[in-house]
Amino acid sequence: MSTELLHFIQGQSRAASDGATIPLISPVTEQTYANVACGTVADVDAAVKAARTQIDGGEWSKMSGVQRGILINKLADLVERDANMLADMDAMCIGRPPIEPRLLDLPNVIGTLRTSGGWADKIEGRTIPTPGYMGIKTLSYTQHEPIGVVGAIVPWNTPLMITCWKVGPALAAGCTLVIKPSEEAPLSALHLAVLCKEAGIPDGVVNVVTGYGEVVGKALCTHPGVDKITFTGSPEVGREIQRTAGSLFKRLSLELGGKSPQIVFEDAVMDQAIQGCAMGLFFNQGEICAAGTRILAHRSIADQLARALADIASSIQVGDPSKPGVSMGAVANKAQYERVNRYIEQGIQEGAQVLAGGVSERGTGFFVKPTVFANVNNSMTIAREEIFGPVGVVIPFDTDEEAIALANDSDYGLGATVWTQNIGRGHKVAQAVRAGAVGINCWAPIDPHLPWGGFKASGIGRECGLSGVLAYTEEKVITVLLP
Repeated sequence: MSTELLHFIQGQSRAASDGATIPLISPVTEQTYANVACGTVADVDAAVKAARTQIDGGEWSKMSGVQRGILINKLADLVERDANMLADMDAMCIGRPPIEPRLLDLPNVIGTLRTSGGWADKIEGRTIPTPGYMGIKTLSYTQHEPIGVVGAIVPWNTPLMITCWKVGPALAAGCTLVIKPSEEAPLSALHLAVLCKEAGIPDGVVNVVTGYGEVVGKALCTHPGVDKITFTGSPEVGREIQRTAGSLFKRLSLELGGKSPQIVFEDAVMDQAIQGCAMGLFFNQGEICAAGTRILAHRSIADQLARALADIASSIQVGDPSKPGVSMGAVANKAQYERVNRYIEQGIQEGAQVLAGGVSERGTGFFVKPTVFANVNNSMTIAREEIFGPVGVVIPFDTDEEAIALANDSDYGLGATVWTQNIGRGHKVAQAVRAGAVGINCWAPIDPHLPWGGFKASGIGRECGLSGVLAYTEEKVITVLLP
């Protein structure tokens, strides 16, 4: 891999217009391993113009859905060929054990692209009967047209997977894109753009501009040539994007994280629930928008569950993910390390009991102890705010109604899990919880065929599946008089 990484615009690698770069720092060693172009407003303008040219009469705009689907499937083949390299890129950027993206992220990426390719020639309109127009019969029908140029702003936690949740459906719909990856994890997005060219997707359809959000992201949100912004990240940034891009009537999709409950009833299969709750807490260092960090446990099993999760937390070997036996790496950066530890300190100050983990001692690398709190109530900060680290809380409840009320007493509504052997109870609780995706006896069952998105502060719109494809279209009505 080159130590100098450039934008990818109009099918070519380009330095920033002013030559500036950003160092990429390993979360494990804290050493700089590469430099990436630091995007400017001029760079964004060049990328948008390239994308606009393909939408406004370019080669891409003239392709049929069948042709787009063939190219998207070729891209999936190339991603599959380079899957291990792409997984290792993401793992290196955020300090994660490479086995995790190899086993979970990349299969999802490939599935997303293949599913999107399958939808490309199946975007259908409707024929709608009406009483006619001034006594004359009419034929009214709809068609879905590409929304246009999409600005895709991607976070660092699962970079390639979330990038392809945006790229696959947007390409299927016939859109073009300017991708702004996280300045901390741009490697896989840049390689994906190269693979798009290799697959035969015309130059200018997929562009990547690296850099800081306050420059590149803002420029995308305000550029008159961008028709839609799709963003995954924090509610704070999402609100700013909504204010900026929404005022210009750009279409928006926002996936803004969560504080997902895992509700464990007394009749749950305990071994299954314990392992599932632990995965929801600790997978990817807890740096997942759907992390199930709010464990709501029936009072009769709450202590048992909390102790079991604490035992798992204490058994996790944290360190350099390239070393044998290490199952948890570093959090992504210094700011995230400090954020997670501040929350742990606040939990202790508010009276929660640390069963495992606690505040981490600073050394080389941004390593955080997996932490489990007991004696927590739902009003505590650690129970309400998204920590985005391997920190979980166990909160007891007595009745089904109380469990539902606790689950819904949150600003967020992205995901939830219900652990019970009573399938009727599982359906009842799942339907009552206000969240975009609920798993019964499984945490975060994400699949490319299923729509993904949240309620409340967890965002607006859906990604993946048919819903994700249609989110990149405008529905047009055409009416013909039949005299």
